[in-house]
This record gives sequence, C-alpha cells and structure tokens, in this order.
Amino acid sequence: MVAYYPPMGWNSWDCYGAAVDEKTVKQNADFMAKNLKQYGWEYIVVDIEWYQPSVLTHEYQPFADLVMDEYSRLMPAENRFPSAKGGKGFAPLAEYVHSLGLKFGIHIMRGIPRQAASMNTKILDSKFTARQVAVYNDICWWNPDMYGTDTNCEGARDYYNSIFKLYAEWGVDFVKVDDICRNDRNEGEIKLIASAIKNCGRDMVLSLSPGPAKLSQAEFLKEYSNMWRITDDFWDRWDLLYNMFERAEAWCTHAGAGHWPDADMLPIGPINQVYSKENRTKFTHDEQKTMMSLWCMLRSPLMIGGEMTGFDEFTMSLLTNPELLEIEKKSFCAHMLRRQVVDGCEQITWFAPSVDGSCFYLALFNAGEKDTMVSVDITKLGIDVNSYYEIWTGKTGKVEGSVSETVASHGVAIYKLTRN
Repeated sequence: MVAYYPPMGWNSWDCYGAAVDEKTVKQNADFMAKNLKQYGWEYIVVDIEWYQPSVLTHEYQPFADLVMDEYSRLMPAENRFPSAKGGKGFAPLAEYVHSLGLKFGIHIMRGIPRQAASMNTKILDSKFTARQVAVYNDICWWNPDMYGTDTNCEGARDYYNSIFKLYAEWGVDFVKVDDICRNDRNEGEIKLIASAIKNCGRDMVLSLSPGPAKLSQAEFLKEYSNMWRITDDFWDRWDLLYNMFERAEAWCTHAGAGHWPDADMLPIGPINQVYSKENRTKFTHDEQKTMMSLWCMLRSPLMIGGEMTGFDEFTMSLLTNPELLEIEKKSFCAHMLRRQVVDGCEQITWFAPSVDGSCFYLALFNAGEKDTMVSVDITKLGIDVNSYYEIWTGKTGKVEGSVSETVASHGVAIYKLTRN
C-alpha cells in the first residue's frame, strides 16, 4: 500500500519559494540521508515552477516562457537543474536522491500549460491537442501557468496519462498537485490524476493542495488520494497554529493507512523563502513543540520547510525524537478529550491508544498566555497504566490517579503511558 504511514520528508517551498535549484535539492538530500533518514524521513520534494527558467524568488512571473516538450509536458529548466540537459528531465536528480536511500517528489499545477494551448501542441498517444483539452476560463488566480482541463474530453485523460508516464520514467515517488483541493469542482481532474498514477507502472504518493479541503469531501479524498491539505499555506504565526486545533479535531477520524489529512509543512529552522541562517522561524521553542505534538497526534504527514543545512540543535531535536515520531506509526483513533478555560488559560487535551495496546499517548496543550497547571484524571479514561514518560523532557514517573503538569504558554507536555 502506498503511504501506509504518514509521509515524512522535505519540501523546498518554505525556504526557496519557486526558485529552488539542483544544488540546493542535493545539499538537502545529503543532509537528510546523513542525519534524518534513520528516523523515518525519506522524501525530497521539489516544489513549484521547476520548469520556469527566469524565476528568482517566491514570486511568480505571469506568462513567462516555460520549458516544455513537444507533447505539452513541462520539463525542468536546465539553467536551474543542469542534469536535465538532453531531455533527461528529473531522471538524473531522482537517481541521485534514490542513491542516498531516499525518495524523490515534485510539485505540479492542476491542468495543462497555457503555453501549450496557445501553441496547440500535441498530446502523447492522443488524437487531441492541447487547445482541445484546455478550459480557457479555468485559471488558478494565484498562478496563471495552467488552464484546467475538460474532463469530459478523452484528451484530458490522455494528457494526464502522458505526464505521469513521464514522471514514472523519471523515477518520481511523490507528486504534490496544486490548485485542486479547495472545492469539489475539481473532482473530475482528481479522478483522472489518480487513474493516471494507478496505470503509470510506478507507486507514487498523491498529495493534494492547497486547502482547506471540505470535510464533506472526506470519503472522496480518502478514495482518490493519499494526503490532502486541511489548511491554506501554514506559516510561523501563533494564530495559524491555534486555529489548527479546530481543524485537527474535525479531521482526526479520517486519518488511516493510505490516506492522511495534511496540516501542511513544518515552518522550522531557516525559512521565509529568503534563505539565511539568521532568517529563522518566528515560532518560539514551545510553539514548535506544540506544532510537532499536534501534527503527530493528528498523524498528519510531516514535511520539513526549512533549509536543513542551517538547522541548530533545537531544530534537530524536534525531528529526531523517536518517541514522538512513533506516534505517527503506532497510534490510532486519536481525538481531542477536552477543551476548557482554567484560570484564564485555554487547555486542550488529546488522547490516542497504540495499535498493539502496549501504550497510550496523552497530550496536554496550553493555548493560553501564561503558564498553567493542566491535569487529566486517568481513571476516567478506562485504561490500565501505572507509568508515564514525558516525551519532550524524558521525565518519568508513576501514574497515581491523574497526570498533572505545569505547561508553558503556547506549550505542551506529551506523555507515553504504559503498564510496567
């Protein structure tokens, strides 16, 4: 099964926007292979506009000339990805990533290039051309590279089959499809994409973006994709993290093998699309722990956003905590237990059992503006435990009726509860 567990990896967007290049991708792949692979991190994903030669920042250049083959398929810009020369595409870069024991992914926009429609280029193994497939009034409002496709036209299926055939030849393992997840009018294209992946001859994770996806679409998304965004782009702001508690509560019951609600990337370390070791996440240490704890309790995919070679000791501690990361693989049926205000501080508690019944996970979040005591009566949970291990501090102790902890503002204490 593809994505039996939530995918874990790195994506170039948070730090480099549309301007990532081959050298940067390789240096991050090298870092992951050396420092993070042993903890389960494995995907290296090249985000948007890898086919645009003149892009310099996160900003898009409307109607720029894109690199495209004769069959309407976008190709890597060789000035940014020199190994793509000679029509090799991403095959050499994917091979490099694979040689490190990692997996390779790319970002694409929904639809067919506007440039292809303008030039009326061919579609591989099809009697239709790009102009016949394109829907001219279906354009992404924030990136005009593509037209949507007419899913009632056989040529749309041919087009999607052709690009995923190419991606399979390159050795792509993960595809993030953008401008497709916010509303149900794109279900036809999602079906075509899922079918193209199924028939391309290579396993690929299908990630849908951006959100927020509609909760009413949950069963559809679970059937046709492996992960889907439950939020718009997530950045290093407390209000966005605070709002994620509500989204996580709504979506947590839909997390399961092969299909995962996606709370978006982890804006940690050097980010904000202008790389500098000094240009770091605005989240406090406690907020970063809260983010990691909530993502793991939700069992969201974990995609690193920062430049990994600039990570400090604290950032590495977020990504290499084995007890925290095991929640992604060992827990199930995670859910919010309680949300209440005590002494002016909002307290949010989450709970999840392990699949094998060997332990339970309990997260105590403090969404308030001051430190506060958070307490949970374990006897009311109906579980037989007598020991705890606090995952962030390593503190151990005996469970005597309840678990209580003074939790920092915007912080978390998260426990592994066992019977010893």
